[in-house]
Amino acid sequence: MIDHVAVRMLRTPEGAVGALALALAALFALGAPLIAPGDPLAMAGRPLLAPFVDPGLPLGTDRLGRSVAAGVLHGARASLATALSVAAVALVLGAAVGTIAGYLGGLADELLMRLADAVQTVPSFLLALALVSAVGPTPEGVIAALSASAWTAPARIVRAEVLSVRTRPFVEASRLFGRSRLAIAFTVVLPNAVAPVIALAAVIVAAAILSEAALAFLGLGDPNRASWGAMIAEGRAVLRTAPHVILAPGLALFATVLAVSLAGEGLSKALAQRGA
Repeated sequence: MIDHVAVRMLRTPEGAVGALALALAALFALGAPLIAPGDPLAMAGRPLLAPFVDPGLPLGTDRLGRSVAAGVLHGARASLATALSVAAVALVLGAAVGTIAGYLGGLADELLMRLADAVQTVPSFLLALALVSAVGPTPEGVIAALSASAWTAPARIVRAEVLSVRTRPFVEASRLFGRSRLAIAFTVVLPNAVAPVIALAAVIVAAAILSEAALAFLGLGDPNRASWGAMIAEGRAVLRTAPHVILAPGLALFATVLAVSLAGEGLSKALAQRGA
């Protein structure tokens, strides 16, 4: 089933371009230690070296003499790891909350949905900003802070699907076998209600990449890891004299988010064809 959706996604122009771009981004991120070995935050040459002057530093250096290319590659590793972790946490938590709320109903539904309403009243980035400031700019803290508001949308979508699925005959048949309500909810109902949430993963990943970069731009990222946001913040002071310092991570950020969005659009079309 999943392979058929993937084939349909790759047959759409958006899906094909997005998947190819994401594959390249993942390849560069995974190969960063081999392509640019060593510490990307260590001095590699003279400060503000222009691009294509030194073959060993193809994108030049920043104000501290750090390799811009190494920063971009290792920044891709950090950004994609954070974004995928946020998406995984948000989807699992949201699916669990939506399944419990939709299947059990009553007080459980009311409490969980009011909790989702309360979380959604706070702008997601402001909530992440407050949480990172409280727990510290560790990778785990950033993931938890970004996941704190990302679970609400998956929860609402899963709940709506569960409300539709729970009355179908195969669910009633499972009840006749004496299975517990939670077992039916998570092993019978949820697998038939989770498909619409898959496309939402692309939106969560794209938002997490931007939010992680924004936190790093404000100095709330992990100082021991290369980050596109931190590189853009560093490049502000030399934007006119050395624009390559800010352009390289900025273009990498733009291209990655665009690739995720295109892949998500292709996946949405593939899922729509499956349901047609």
